[in-house]
Amino acid sequence: MTADTARDLPVGSGSGDEAGPAPGNPFDAREWSTPFGLPPFEAIRPEHFVPAFATALKEHEAEIAAIAGNQEAASFANTVVAMERAGQALDRVANVFFNLTGSNTGPELQAIERAVAPQLARHASAITLNPALWARLSAIDAEAEGLGAEEQRMLDRYRTRFRRAGADLAPEAKARLAEIATRLAELGTRFAQNVLADERSFILPLDGEDDLAGLPPFLRAAAAEAAKERGGEHRHIVTLSRSLIEPFLVFSTRRDLRARAYDAWIRRGENGGETDNRAVISEIVRLRAERARLLGFDSFAHLKLDDTMAGSPDAAMELLRNVWKPALQRAAEEREQLQALVRAEGHDFALEAHDWRHFSEKLRRSQHDLDEAEIKPYLPLDGMIRAAFDTASRLFGLSFEEIRDVPRYHPDVRTWIVRDADGSEVGLFLGDYFARASKRSGAWMSAFRSQERLNGDITPIIVNVMNFARAPRGEPTLLSFDDARTLFHEFGHALHGLLSDVTYPLLSGTAVSRDFVELPSQLYEHWLQQPEVLRAHARHVQTGESMPEALLEKLLAAATFNQGFATVEYAASAIVDMTLHLSAAGEDGLDVGAFETDALRRIAMPTEIAARHRAPHFAHIFSGDGYAAGYYSYLWSEVLDADAFDAFREAGDIFHPETAQRLRRMIYGAGNLRDAREAYTAFRGRLPSIAPLLKKRGLAA
Repeated sequence: MTADTARDLPVGSGSGDEAGPAPGNPFDAREWSTPFGLPPFEAIRPEHFVPAFATALKEHEAEIAAIAGNQEAASFANTVVAMERAGQALDRVANVFFNLTGSNTGPELQAIERAVAPQLARHASAITLNPALWARLSAIDAEAEGLGAEEQRMLDRYRTRFRRAGADLAPEAKARLAEIATRLAELGTRFAQNVLADERSFILPLDGEDDLAGLPPFLRAAAAEAAKERGGEHRHIVTLSRSLIEPFLVFSTRRDLRARAYDAWIRRGENGGETDNRAVISEIVRLRAERARLLGFDSFAHLKLDDTMAGSPDAAMELLRNVWKPALQRAAEEREQLQALVRAEGHDFALEAHDWRHFSEKLRRSQHDLDEAEIKPYLPLDGMIRAAFDTASRLFGLSFEEIRDVPRYHPDVRTWIVRDADGSEVGLFLGDYFARASKRSGAWMSAFRSQERLNGDITPIIVNVMNFARAPRGEPTLLSFDDARTLFHEFGHALHGLLSDVTYPLLSGTAVSRDFVELPSQLYEHWLQQPEVLRAHARHVQTGESMPEALLEKLLAAATFNQGFATVEYAASAIVDMTLHLSAAGEDGLDVGAFETDALRRIAMPTEIAARHRAPHFAHIFSGDGYAAGYYSYLWSEVLDADAFDAFREAGDIFHPETAQRLRRMIYGAGNLRDAREAYTAFRGRLPSIAPLLKKRGLAA
């Protein structure tokens, strides 16, 4: 996923001249003298953020007041460009702060986040609901000014953003929208911190040899390393980091321990007490529905999808239904195969959700003679990083040089200079790969600085954050194939930010429609699954030998294995998300658990499969509204990426130069220069069909 600092920041990205925070605060400097202008992480302390935010907010308020009060007739230059130049100090503080609260947080930062999130929401509302600003934006005459295509797109995006924020409404409605935005910011912050607290608080000790039954050496080593990081009280532990708990559910032969671990995993956010998210969700859903009604929409889902590629909840739900039926049928076939395997092993229990991964791995070994423990030595982390870089080099002519003597917000972070084919600097790429207690779960891309040309030729600083289970110190970290796919996915997002080639900050990089933003990331995954790439980069961590051809063939042949399960667990979450934001229209005291159960019952969700994200820990849709009523977007983008990769197949070369150049120009480099449908058509010559997606997932008839 992409996380735009996990927060909707105020419009603007420019500079001002007022005095900065008190001496000694790194945010006092207008420019950092660090290499490449990186934030001076080692000098930044939690206590710096409160005064830095206060000063930056005051500065931005003054800049906006000057624009709104300008006595000259409104023009693109004195209104839109002026707003784009305003607020750079605020953006800089916020970009550092919210990146840290996601990737390296602690009690002090969390307390500041709870305080500052509503302040930023109020500030953003004050801008988009400012009647003088809206009057100026409305008065700009694009035709009379002879605006170019990018400037016209900017004007349209500003007007759309202000209109969707309530700029046309009466004062009473505007005031209520501002109150709602502030409260939603508070609730989203609380939701995310509650999930992180539950993830931190759980460990499953594995102290005896019996507790380790079935675990391969790489997983025992990862569990031992996790125990050391949590204080060393136990020899081995399982945490709720996905890269640790999922392989434990695959390999552990202790069914009782699998059940305990799985129950903790799916119950994050609903354990009672202060970290329980069910009441938080109820209020979020009610306020979102009220916001939508104030803006004239039937539901929050209608509001969110009005400005997307899908265009409406009906279009998104149609896609989900078209995939759900064949996925459900495939999952039923998989369930019967797994239950037969349970019986064949002499067990008399009915398959349950905590059993699926374990017996699925056994079935995969049986059908494809494929063992994950056999694959992982060929997928070391460093090798997969090189594979992602080499793919970018062959597609786009990029090169990567690792640099070490630069500021880092955590010792784990690695930094590379990214250069174009002509040697010019494209930007900096930061990789933060390992799970830790100070980091929220999942994987994402974000930016400490985004590309633009309005304020000079600004090169981006892009970060990928992962949660891979760390190997013992001094030993190489080995990835599963799913982990490697995640690495490629997030690097696809990173390229979307690095290759951005726009003038205005508002249009930069990943600032596109939510159901289009996953196209560059999911498309990039395809190259990992190509024999040409794997032959070059899947090399044994000890011998350096390429993956044997027979193993490579088995790995690729199993690509659609268990896709009924994978599609059902994803689509169920997307359907619950959409149903919740369509149907729970302002219900007071919404029983989230009952609603979720009923929504899944109505689509005949198999009891042996749980939704990939249950509502109480569904951070995609409740820690902010970026993916709210939008989790379908991964599947929507998958329709695009499956079709887009076919362009390379049709050209007869997965690195076809002309196709890659068109891809860079129309997709990776174009930011939000044009509507998503126009952008895709510019690349492919037409809009896609669902057929390549069904084929890719092995769900075609």
